[in-house]
Amino acid sequence: MKKGLILALIFIFSVAQSQEKLTNAAIKKTSKEIFLDSLKSTFIHDETASCIDSLWMKELTSFDLYNEMLLDIKNINVDEVVDFELPTELLKKRLKKLDQKSPFNIEYNQGLENVIKSFLKNRKKTFERLMGISQYYFPIFEEELAKNNIPLEIKYLAVVESALNPRAVSRVGATGLWQFMYHTGKQYDLEINSYVDERSEPIKSSQAASLYMNNMYKIFGDWDLVLASYNSGPGNVSKAIRRSGGQQNYWNIRKNLPKETQGYLPAFLATMYIFEYHKEHGLVPNKAVANHFTTDTIAVKSHITFKQISELLDISLEEIQFFNPSYKRNEIPYISGEINFLRLPKDKIAIFTSNEDKIYAYVEYEETLREKPFETAIVNRDSINDFSSENKITRTKYYKVKRGDSLGEISDKYGVSVSSIKKWNHLRSNKLPRGKRLKIYVTESLAYKTKNEKAVETNLKDSSKVAQTQPNIEKTFKIEKTTVLKSVTKKHKIKRGDNLGEIASKYDVTVADIKKWNRLKSNTLPLGNTLKIIKEERVVVNVKKEIKSEEFLSPKTNKDTLKYVSRYHVVSVGEQLSDIAKANHTTTEVLKEWNNLKDKEIEPGDKIIVGKMEEETEENISTQKKYPLTQKEKLYYVRKGDSLFSISQKFPGVTISDIKKRNNIKDGRLKPGMKLIIGG
Repeated sequence: MKKGLILALIFIFSVAQSQEKLTNAAIKKTSKEIFLDSLKSTFIHDETASCIDSLWMKELTSFDLYNEMLLDIKNINVDEVVDFELPTELLKKRLKKLDQKSPFNIEYNQGLENVIKSFLKNRKKTFERLMGISQYYFPIFEEELAKNNIPLEIKYLAVVESALNPRAVSRVGATGLWQFMYHTGKQYDLEINSYVDERSEPIKSSQAASLYMNNMYKIFGDWDLVLASYNSGPGNVSKAIRRSGGQQNYWNIRKNLPKETQGYLPAFLATMYIFEYHKEHGLVPNKAVANHFTTDTIAVKSHITFKQISELLDISLEEIQFFNPSYKRNEIPYISGEINFLRLPKDKIAIFTSNEDKIYAYVEYEETLREKPFETAIVNRDSINDFSSENKITRTKYYKVKRGDSLGEISDKYGVSVSSIKKWNHLRSNKLPRGKRLKIYVTESLAYKTKNEKAVETNLKDSSKVAQTQPNIEKTFKIEKTTVLKSVTKKHKIKRGDNLGEIASKYDVTVADIKKWNRLKSNTLPLGNTLKIIKEERVVVNVKKEIKSEEFLSPKTNKDTLKYVSRYHVVSVGEQLSDIAKANHTTTEVLKEWNNLKDKEIEPGDKIIVGKMEEETEENISTQKKYPLTQKEKLYYVRKGDSLFSISQKFPGVTISDIKKRNNIKDGRLKPGMKLIIGG
C-alpha cells in the first residue's frame, strides 16, 4: 500500500508538472503572437500586392520536373522511331532556320527528329510548365550571357541541366540551376559554406557558367563540344576526339562519349526547338510565376530567419525560398565584414525598409526568448517590455458585425491586422456574416509607472507645493471672438446628372473621401440619395480668455509696477512662424519664448501670442495726451535684446534723448513688448 501510494503521488506530481509546462508554453506562444500583431499594426505600409500566387508554391518547390528531365536524358534512344504527326520536310526547314540564326551546328538527322517527337508526344505539359518558370530566369541568364558575348541559346542549357530548379541536386552532388560540382563552384569563386551555397544563386551561378563557357570555347572552338564538355568534362571530350581519329563534330564523336552525354546535346537542341516553335505545336506556356524586375534586394544588418521574415511581412515561406535559394538553412547569417542580401518583391522590400528598426528590434526580442546556458531569468518590473516605450496588457473585446462592415475597417478601428482577426475568429475568407460577434485582442497601457514616470510625478508634486506657497493672484478674464477650424457635416442630395467628380470639386474634397464617408463601393450614385460631406470650415466662436500680466518691479522703489497684456493671432492655412514674426515686427525666437514653443512647427487654428503691449494706465494716457502722436511718428514694440542705442540707429535723425523724452523714460531700462513712440 505504501509503494502504491508513493507511485500515485509521483504520477500526480509529474502530470501537474507537465500541465504547467504546457500552460507556460501556451502562454508564451500566445504572448508572442499578440506582441507580433501589435508590432505589425505600427508598420508603415505601401500598397501591397502578392507577387506569386499561392497555387504556384508547389510548382516552384517541387522536383518532379527535374526528375523527369534527368530521366529523359539518361534514357534517350535516338534510334527509336516515335509516332508523332510532324512532317520530316517541315522539321528540316525549321531546323535550317534555327541553324541560320544560331552559332550551333543544327543539322537534321533521324536521331534528333526522334528526340523532338518524343518530347512533344510525352512531355507537352512539362514544357508548358517550364516555359512559365523560364519567364523569371531567362532575363537573368540572357543578361549575363550577353555581357560575355556568349550565344543566348545557352539559356536552354539550364532547362536541360536542372529543369530551372535552383535547389536541384544530382546523384553526384552537382547543385543549382547550372549544376556545378563543389570543386568547380569553388574554382569560379562561388561561396559554399554551412549557411550559403551560391551555386543555387541565379545571378552569381550564371556569371560562373558564362566564364566556364568562355574558357571551354577557347579550348575547343565549337559550341557543341563546349556543351558536351560542360556535361562530362573537357577530359572526356578530348578522349572522344582522339578515339574518333581526330574528328571534332559532336555527331561524329558521340559514340565515344559517356552514355549520359550521348543524349545531352540532342536533348538541348530538342528543347531549343520546342521553345522556339511552341505556338506551332499548340503549347501554351503557363502564366509567369514572377518577374525578376518586380523584385529588389536589401542588405541584411542582422541574423534573421525566413520564418521571422514571413511572420513580419506576411509572405509565405515558400516564396522567400524561391527568391533566395542560396540560403541552405532558411536563415540569413550576419558575418562581420561580409554583406548578405535578401531578395523579395518590391512592395515587401518597401515595407522592410520603412520599418527596418522595428524588424531588427523584433529579431533581438526573439533572441532574448531563447534559453541561455547557465543563466537564470530575472524579471525586473522596470525593464518589462523594453522594446516598447510603455508597458502594455492585452484585453479581449467583442465587436458585432453590422451591415456594410469590412475586415479592413474593423482592423483599422482596433489597430490590429486583418490576418489576426481572421485567425482569432477562425475565418477562412474576408466575408463577414451580419450579426456575428468577433473576438479581438487589444493591447492597452498598464497602470503602474516606471522609475522615470515616478520621478516626473514627484517633481510635479514638489512644484505644486511650491506653487501653493506663492500668494494667490486674482485672475481676470475677458471674452474674445476668434476664428477656429471645425468639422462641419453637410448633406448633398443626388440629382440627375450628378457624378462624384463634380460633387468633390464643388465641396473642395476628394472622391475617395466621399466614398469613404458614405461607404460607397463604386462610382454609381443612386438618384435621390443623400451624401454626407465633411468639411473643415472657419467658425467664429466666443472664447473666455484669462488676461495674463507680467509684473516688473522697479529697481529703485520695488513698488512701481508695469503691466503688459498679450496680443494674439490665429494661424491661417499656409502661414509659418517666420511670416507671423515679420508681420508683427518681432523675431521667431521671441515668439517661441512667449508661446513656450520647442520648434517652429505651428498648425492652422493655433492661437499664439504675437506681442505684449503695455497696459493703458493713467500715466500712459496722460503722457499720450501731453504728447499726441503726429503723422510723422510711429509706434515701435521693443524686442528681446533691444537697447535705446540700437533702436535710435534704426530710425535716422532720432536720438536716444528724443526717445526717452517722448516716452517719459527716466532710465535706460527696456522690456520686450514695450510700446515706444518714435519721432519722424
